[in-house]
Amino acid sequence: MRIRTTVILLGVFVFGLWSGSFLERRSESPLEELSSDLLHGIEAQPVGAAASDPVPARAFGTQDLTSQENRDIAIFRDSQPSVVFISNIALQRDFFSLNVFAIPRGTGSGFVWDRKGHVVTNYHVISQGDRFTVSLGDQEWEARLVGAAPNKDIAVLRIDAPPDSLAPLRVGKSRDLLVGQRVLAIGNPFGLDHTLTVGVVSALGRELTSPGGLPIRDVIQTDAAINPGNSGGPLLDSSGRLIGVNTAIYSPSGGSSGIGFAVPVDTVSSLVPQLIKYGKPVRPGIGVELVQDRFAASLRVRGVIVRSVVPGGPAARAGITGLTRARRSRVRLGDVIVAVNGETIDRLEDLILAFEDIGVGGRARLTLERDGRTRDVELQLVPIE
Repeated sequence: MRIRTTVILLGVFVFGLWSGSFLERRSESPLEELSSDLLHGIEAQPVGAAASDPVPARAFGTQDLTSQENRDIAIFRDSQPSVVFISNIALQRDFFSLNVFAIPRGTGSGFVWDRKGHVVTNYHVISQGDRFTVSLGDQEWEARLVGAAPNKDIAVLRIDAPPDSLAPLRVGKSRDLLVGQRVLAIGNPFGLDHTLTVGVVSALGRELTSPGGLPIRDVIQTDAAINPGNSGGPLLDSSGRLIGVNTAIYSPSGGSSGIGFAVPVDTVSSLVPQLIKYGKPVRPGIGVELVQDRFAASLRVRGVIVRSVVPGGPAARAGITGLTRARRSRVRLGDVIVAVNGETIDRLEDLILAFEDIGVGGRARLTLERDGRTRDVELQLVPIE
């Protein structure tokens, strides 16, 4: 009896081993093997990568990264030495002791423009400041203001850093940008170390009111987070080229809400050399003094009224005339500018922006009205004070 029980138990044990092996073999069905292979294949091929474009493994750090991640990291590392932290300091005298105290007014970002030590930032970053410091790498430099353009929200500082410690950014173009193009914003928000935000060009051709009161045209809109400390920092394309200067955010709360703006690099490229050479923008003009809009509105005149003409200037040579005195000291209108190159001019601001688009040395076709008659004159724009 004891022997029979032992044999039965041994048989049950052997059957259990055999059935377990059978079930284990059944679980490895061809369908499940195929699914497993597919899963491994998906893991091996990152999303968005083509089979003909293998992703470099572990190009940075210890994790597998996509080609786009590797590119962003490389751009950030290459551009980081070019981005600076700017402190704006105001000097204030104590009323009782007459001692002068340095009071921090604000901070922002900027970037190295050339190896002569010129640094570009926003005008509002350095506005109302008496002294400025620029942190480049692990060293802080005293900076002096070279020039400013409040109407474009651009300013240039200079530091006396050795040329070999300066790494200017590569300058791109903004007129060829496309909506949806990838962009990277670098700066020092809230005084932290260099930070990177990534997004796309959300819109082009926006207008933004500058600290000087005039609109900045062709502004770039991006969804890359631009926090207050990013002001003055660079906006880069996917090749690491400068395409704009981060200048503002649109947010009722003051925090980034996915709508940021940057001054286009084409504007910066034409403006910075003027600020370095003259300390201010060189405005294009025709050698005239113009009447303010409120006076034209009181006379119900559409366009910009010419007040006077500079002798020997382009306007004088073209036969343009200004206001004259009639009998009983009444003012008589001369020429009124109503269009430039076929574009209607309603306000003084329209004329200024039209001349800026043409630039010094460019030619402008002015449509003028006088005594109910219209005529066109063509002349060359010259630099004016």
